[in-house]
Amino acid sequence: MSAQALPAGYAVQEYRIEKLLGVGGFGLTYLATDANLNLRVALKEYLPGDIALRGPDQSIQPSAPQNVEDFNWGKRRFLDESRTLASFRHPNIVRVMRFFEANGSAYMVMEYVEGDALPDWLKPRRPLGEAQVAALVAPLLDGLEVVHNAGYMHRDIKPGNIYIRNDGSPVLLDFGSARQKNQELTAIVTPGYAPFEQYHSQGKQGPWSDIYALAGVAYWVITGNRPLEAAARVRQDAMAPAVQTLERERYRPEFLAAIDWALAPNEDERPQSVREWREALLGTAPAEPRTEKLSQPKPQAFEAAFLRELEGELAQHVGPVAPVMVRNAAKKAHSPAELVHLLAADITHDGVRNKFERRFAEASRPVSQPRSGATSRLTEPATAVAVSRFPAEVLDRAERRLSQYLGAVSRVLVKRAAMKARDESELYLLLADEIENPAEKKAFIRRAISASGKP
Repeated sequence: MSAQALPAGYAVQEYRIEKLLGVGGFGLTYLATDANLNLRVALKEYLPGDIALRGPDQSIQPSAPQNVEDFNWGKRRFLDESRTLASFRHPNIVRVMRFFEANGSAYMVMEYVEGDALPDWLKPRRPLGEAQVAALVAPLLDGLEVVHNAGYMHRDIKPGNIYIRNDGSPVLLDFGSARQKNQELTAIVTPGYAPFEQYHSQGKQGPWSDIYALAGVAYWVITGNRPLEAAARVRQDAMAPAVQTLERERYRPEFLAAIDWALAPNEDERPQSVREWREALLGTAPAEPRTEKLSQPKPQAFEAAFLRELEGELAQHVGPVAPVMVRNAAKKAHSPAELVHLLAADITHDGVRNKFERRFAEASRPVSQPRSGATSRLTEPATAVAVSRFPAEVLDRAERRLSQYLGAVSRVLVKRAAMKARDESELYLLLADEIENPAEKKAFIRRAISASGKP
């Protein structure tokens, strides 16, 4: 199937293919560069190799007339799952930034995790102590709980799908096998990590299935041995329990017993939820919301202009979800600096995150004191240049019209275009290039230019 991969240098919209990263049953994953942001991303392409082929023009089509219905159904499911995965917001789950249709197929844009696959990261660090294993597993459990609470399962947790970022934080990758609990579930099997119920489509799959797989990863980390294949353990379990390994001097018996519990061949005998297993494995549960005390500092009220600045800058990295992220973080933060720090934590690319934090480095003054040289977004240098070229009302009008198609990121796009355009008509033509749908692009140009000069 790799023979059908897009060549290096090929552009899918603004994404330039660098190389093939991986091949799966339903598609290909590439390393690509976002030409707009100069940011490396992982680009996943829907290409079910058994029913589709790539044509000479790089488009993807069903390989035979009888495959059209299955191909189109799979593409719709790919897009639906991309939409759901894009709603997951957790630092230890790979982030889906965008999805779209092109070349007769569908594409998912994900963050490119810079670091090492868990097997490569672990080799020079073995053996790990209990605290190190707990520090690896706990964040993945937290992320997995977000997935389960949304009604989904990962279904293919294994060492190769866990990466360790350069800052040491783990991240769960490859949700290509993820499914809703009430969907028809195909057999997905990675020997040693897949529970027995995943060996057939009628198995009773649920959160306990992902828990089994993650416990299998923990077993492998501790013992150095891949768990025995689940199908071989059903009638007579010959696998040595973790609690009986020679690693007992490094781990509490309770910790090892919790791993064995999650690896029970019978799904009914395992922990049924992340919370249940977390409490047994780590002896902790997620922090419950605390009742606010009089001595507890209250979240600070922030200037609307400052929040708009944050939204505009953050939208360049996380897309239209930026206003929601800023609004939620503003409810927790007690100072501008803390707000910036909370938002920066969700930007996984080190260079981009550092740039974002430097951009708002002066945000440590209280609300009552203007940050140096500014009290509104109009004094930010790039915005000031834009306003010097066009009246503020022209920019506001363009932003309102573009936001009907692109949402909150429109503020940033208008500012950029205003620094290039020679007049209002050219401004709208530049903005139209940001709209992917041809019909919407024409409607935008027609409405915008014909109404130029009107509010």
